[in-house]
Amino acid sequence: MVIRKLTLRHYRNIALATLRLEGRRQFLVGSNGQGKTNLIEAAGFLTALRSFRTPESRHLIMHGQPEAGIACEIDREGTGAEAVTIRIRGDGKGLWRNDRRVARLADHLGQFPTVVFSSEDLQLVRGAPALRRRWLDLTLSAMDPGYLAALQAYGAALAARNSLLRRRDPGLAGELDAFERAMAPAGSRIMALRSAGVAELAASMTDAYGRLCGGSEEASLEYEPSCAAASVDGLLAALGGGRARDLQAGVTLAGPHRDDIRFVVRGSVARDFASEGQQRSAVLALRLAQAAWFHGRSRVRPVLLADDVLGELDGDRRSRFWSILDPQAQVIATGTRPPAPALGAWQLFSVADGAFSPEAGEMEASG
Repeated sequence: MVIRKLTLRHYRNIALATLRLEGRRQFLVGSNGQGKTNLIEAAGFLTALRSFRTPESRHLIMHGQPEAGIACEIDREGTGAEAVTIRIRGDGKGLWRNDRRVARLADHLGQFPTVVFSSEDLQLVRGAPALRRRWLDLTLSAMDPGYLAALQAYGAALAARNSLLRRRDPGLAGELDAFERAMAPAGSRIMALRSAGVAELAASMTDAYGRLCGGSEEASLEYEPSCAAASVDGLLAALGGGRARDLQAGVTLAGPHRDDIRFVVRGSVARDFASEGQQRSAVLALRLAQAAWFHGRSRVRPVLLADDVLGELDGDRRSRFWSILDPQAQVIATGTRPPAPALGAWQLFSVADGAFSPEAGEMEASG
């Protein structure tokens, strides 16, 4: 898949910008805070109508404006030229494909894959479990409408159960039973798909990490479910058995909403024992694995969006990263300086205060 034209209107600090993208390598150059990451975020929004930076759509809309817009012209494997338009409002989103309204997100998922490599990805290793769950949910949902449906069903039943638990009334057993019977099948489905998905991603991540470090180290990914039993009956038993504790806490303390994934480098937990360079390499390898997984699932080559991600890596790992990227994939990258000359020709854009100015022609990288 290749994005040929990208137009943004009232998107964060970008009042109006249209970029005509030529070839498969684009680089956005500018100081921090000028809008480079905003454009990367908007391009990534195409995959599942979700931002990699915030779950709140209202944060994407320029201050004082009622909505933001994203329009893309795309060349896509299997279908050729496509046009996608997204309107973002504080109370929801609208999606059009080739001027026809797409009413269900499930009909859009898996069609236009992108993968964002962000400097913020380091928090996937260091941060709270909720960050890793969100990444995993976004990744699996982007390719599987069934996963998204299970996640939505589980979330609705969980919210209702927690509302009852906050009343701390043991006499609500019958109502709690009803919500637990809704949670268990959806939760079991989520855990099964997470287990399978993490196993597939882990295999690709191990390969990518080995290539990044020249084969000198190993890294992987492990799924850590919060419940030992992933079956429907097992989840029902866990919810029922933990009811007294949950009533005291006023919240559900077991279930897939408490799952985690763990990064392992050289046999040890990366969060506690890996160096910063190893941690950054681990999340780069994870994103490379995500790209390979998207391609395998959708048969569409994802657009790779690299947002100033290599600053803390040594020169060897930087060079290996660029050499590992699929040469047939479109790469849209950002930085405060153009890429090194060894990386070849890029279409360059200067970015300042939400405006994007193309350099004359396709230029060899410099500096």
